[in-house]
Amino acid sequence: SETHGITFRIQITAKELLDTDVLLKLLFHLPVNYPSILPDISVNSDQLTRAQCMDLKDKLLEQAKKHLSEPMVHELILWVQQHLKYIIRQSTAVCSEKTTLSRGASTEDGIWMLFLHLDHMRAKAKYVKTVEKWALDLSLTGRLMFMGKIILILLQGDRSNIKEYLILQKTSKVDVDSSRKKCKEKMISVLCETKIQPQHARFQTFEVKDYSTMDELQKEFEAVGLATLFSEFVPPLLK
Repeated sequence: SETHGITFRIQITAKELLDTDVLLKLLFHLPVNYPSILPDISVNSDQLTRAQCMDLKDKLLEQAKKHLSEPMVHELILWVQQHLKYIIRQSTAVCSEKTTLSRGASTEDGIWMLFLHLDHMRAKAKYVKTVEKWALDLSLTGRLMFMGKIILILLQGDRSNIKEYLILQKTSKVDVDSSRKKCKEKMISVLCETKIQPQHARFQTFEVKDYSTMDELQKEFEAVGLATLFSEFVPPLLK
């Protein structure tokens, strides 16, 4: 109505951890001033727990804020279909972490960050898929970033999982050599490995992204409070 806006339901399927289809029931209430005002969103699924549905709703609202003042429902639906498996994995990890904390486990390690520079990827499609799988298996969030010839990997997560990722990166045959034979990654630089500070935000998912300019790449770092990390390590890579 003119005073209450529009409400509609959408049923979609998306892939979860084991690549099986999950039926999601999404309800969007678009207020009269939409898209200048965020929609109300409700998420239900018989295949997800209540906590996972609530987590998914929160993530959708976070994404909606990025599209404020522009039509966003279609973008939100695409985002859910692309990221459901990562959200479920992260939600499961958070639940597990809370259970561990309730048992009095030590948390002195906290959340860590790993920043890597790769020289090249000859078998790019396979390499990217492998990195995505490792990040998913280890509950790591962050970015695999391409900007011109620059290839960067920025990861956040439990310190032990960060270390496990680095071992995989250095010891697995993840690429091919000039003869197209499988080979280990030999041209990798660990730019930074450190504990996340209070001023740093957390990536919610792991994503592979291409950037057309250095300014575009810089904004990705600034969005999570890592402007200093960018200025210290990225510009020198252009020299």
